[in-house]
Order: sequence, then C-alpha cells, then structure tokens
Amino acid sequence: MRVPLLDLSEQYRALAQPIRAEIEQVLSTQRFILGPKVKEFEQAIAEFSHAPFAIGVSSGTDALLAILMALGIGPEDAVITTAYTFFATAGCVVRVGAKPVFVDIDASSCNISTPALETFLREQCERKDGTLVVRRTGEKVRAIIPVHLFGLCCDMNEIHRIAEEFGLTIIEDAAQAIGAEYPFVDGTRMAGNMSATGFFSFYPSKNLGAAGDAGLIVCRDHHLSEKLRAVREHGMQRRYYHEVVGGNFRLDEIQAAILKVKLPHLNQWAAARRTVADFYRDEFTRAGLTGKIKLPPEPYRDRVAEHHVYHQYVIRTSDRDALRQHLTKSEIGTEIYYPVGLHLQACFRNLGYREGDLPTTEQATRESLALPIYPELPREAQRYVVEAIREFFNR
Repeated sequence: MRVPLLDLSEQYRALAQPIRAEIEQVLSTQRFILGPKVKEFEQAIAEFSHAPFAIGVSSGTDALLAILMALGIGPEDAVITTAYTFFATAGCVVRVGAKPVFVDIDASSCNISTPALETFLREQCERKDGTLVVRRTGEKVRAIIPVHLFGLCCDMNEIHRIAEEFGLTIIEDAAQAIGAEYPFVDGTRMAGNMSATGFFSFYPSKNLGAAGDAGLIVCRDHHLSEKLRAVREHGMQRRYYHEVVGGNFRLDEIQAAILKVKLPHLNQWAAARRTVADFYRDEFTRAGLTGKIKLPPEPYRDRVAEHHVYHQYVIRTSDRDALRQHLTKSEIGTEIYYPVGLHLQACFRNLGYREGDLPTTEQATRESLALPIYPELPREAQRYVVEAIREFFNR
C-alpha cells in the first residue's frame, strides 16, 4: 500500500464544479485585482473568525511582513518568537530591519514556552527611560509572535498576561491553525483573533488551501486595518498618493474565489482531521506504542470543541531518522517539521546563537516526524501506518 503524506485530489473532485464556475466568473468579468471576490472572502473570514476586520494578502509571509510594516517595527527593534517554526516567522522580522529574539518551546506542545518568555523578559531585558530594551544589545522590545504550531493554539492567556505587564504587542502567527479554538479568559476565541492582529496562510497544503499562494490578516482596530490595506497596495489609501511605503501584497481575485468556495467546508474538514487523529491515538494505544512514541498533546480538548485542527499529525521519537527510512521503504509519506531550529540557521549566524542555547527546541528538531493526515485518509491506510511503525519497534 502507498500512503501519501497529503492527498488533495478527493477534495478537489468534490468541489471542482463550483470552483470552476467561480473562476469562470472572474475571467468573464476581467476583474483580477482586489475585485468583489476578495471583498466577499474577506467578509466571510471576518465572520468565521469573529474578527472585526479582514485584509486579504498575497501569502502568509506577506501578511506578517505587512503587519510589521504597518506597526512601524524596524531597525533597533526586537521581536520575540520561537525558533521552532517555518522560516518566514523570523525572516520577515529581519526583512524590516528588526532583530528576532528566540526563546525555547514547551516540551509537550512545541509551542512557545511562556515560562521561557517571561524569564527572558525579566532577566535579559530592562527599562531605560520607560522603554523595554534587551539589556545586552539595546534593541527596543516591540512585539511577541506566538506561533500556533501544527494546528494547536499557544497558551494565549499566559502570553497576554506577560504582554500586558511588559507593554508588548502580540502578533498571532495562525498560518497553520485557522479554525482552532482556545479557552480564552473571556470565553472561547479563535486562532488569529485573540490579539491586536493575527494572520493566516492559504498555501495549497493548508487546511484551507488556495491554488497557489494566498494569505489574510485579521485585526480588531479600524485604524490599523486601514493602514494594512494601504500597506498591501504600495502604501496607497488614495490612488497614487502614498503616505507610507508598502508593497505589492494583494490577494489575487481568482484565489479569493477558490477559497470562498472551500471555506464553508473548513469546520467539517477539521472535524474529520480530529477523527483521523483519534483513530491514530486508539491504534497506537492498541499496538502498545505509546511508550515508544510521543503522540500530539490535546490540552484544550475538554474545554473547547475545535481544540486542535491538526494541520499536521506530528509524533516524537528518539529513533526518528531510522523510523522515517523504514516508513519510506513501506511507501508511507512523512515529513520533518523542522530539522534545524531557526536560531541555528546559517543566515541567522550573526544573531550569536549556539547549539545548546535552546535545548528543548533542538530536541524537537531531532525527534519530530509528521505522519499522513488529511480529512479523507482511509482507516485502512492508517492501520497500515501504525502496523509499519509497530514492525519497526519490534525488530
């Protein structure tokens, strides 16, 4: 049996007719840039996320870049985030001239560790003339970017407590977590909509995927939303009048049309992903493997319905590389997210991090392995995956 990591073909077959009809409508109107489909999709996502404002952009990466630009974050500023995430989270910080500061992750969730975050702020930062700065290097600490990794929200209650104490802006990286819920202090809130601003990616493999690159920003402040709309279009609010320097970050009309067709199915797909995850958990338990591999945590399961949207199903084992080779021979697709922490990437060498600085992050990079997961994954295929892993450990 061949089991791919991801298979989007069945999803497309089910929606091919309405998707093609939407594309044909765009082609017939010749409205390709910021037309009615973009506005309709923005409104739909705002309603879905319970966010006041939604701004469609060209990718998740450009979403973060636009947010940083709109907030005026740049040279001599620092932004705190995790090193266990996709490159763009820190790459965008560097692109605006600011400095990414990495803190370690939680050993269970692999999301940013709130104790590590608080320790850094208390022990390595200080107030100078009322401004919070990194004590050793002097950059002004402006923001925190928590990443809701693999579809599970960070501990946002604690992150908000810390951010409020130190006067920091929170930018939610919800690129992998659209639709995920969190038991916030004032009631259930959705990923991306627990802070001043957050963003999503609609890369084709995401839970809500476009037919190319696409992204979207949600925010709670009208002034910030207007600035973001200007930044995504070269800084224009009135055509050919530029108050700020922006970029070409516009969401494509055809991508918005496709995403609008898919959005009503997102909750159903997320529920199917959780069913797949539950089946894996039951089968791994039945096979006696829970002592050999670490399964994904579900810390909010008893408190919110959409507790995890399982963009990826990631297990942990110290035998990761050998297990992956075994699964590859069995024609089972896997992926390593992420093999090198951002603090050890060559392009960030100038930041001064060394191996051992973030031990929990570095352990995760050695142990994490993503298994096949998508809404239509057959139970027979899952049993095959579990049996292949059982065979590996029983050798």
